[in-house]
Amino acid sequence: MSIRTLVVVRHATAGDAPGLLDTERPLTPRGEREARAAGEEIRRFAPDLVLCSPSVRTRRTAELLGLDAPVEIERDIYEAYPDDLLGVLRRTDGEIASVVLVGHNPGVHELVAALTDARLDGFPPAAYAVIGLDVPWEDAAPGTGRLIHASRP
Repeated sequence: MSIRTLVVVRHATAGDAPGLLDTERPLTPRGEREARAAGEEIRRFAPDLVLCSPSVRTRRTAELLGLDAPVEIERDIYEAYPDDLLGVLRRTDGEIASVVLVGHNPGVHELVAALTDARLDGFPPAAYAVIGLDVPWEDAAPGTGRLIHASRP
């Protein structure tokens, strides 16, 4: 039985806006719809906390998920490799049972693969994976999770 649930979410579809920094790219109208739809599904996992990259597209994705959980902006999620994301997870309070992490590819896709050994055929914008961890957050490491569910728009 899992003692922790992690939902890894890639931000929804973002636009390429000339002159904007990468961190400032907004979601497209399609991306806004994708994020709302993903939230409808993710709510059933009753997350206690949302960990989110500071970029505009990830913050807006987290907002549109509409989850009844506090959102913490984590600078270390932006441009993160799986080891960086594991570091963020390991800092999570042990009392928290369910976390949503909203980030970017390729890091989020690689995190899912590392934790679960699952091979997902891509991880497009607004895709998410639900992972059961049988260890405390502080012990999250490659191979410590099981893929429970994966969804893509």
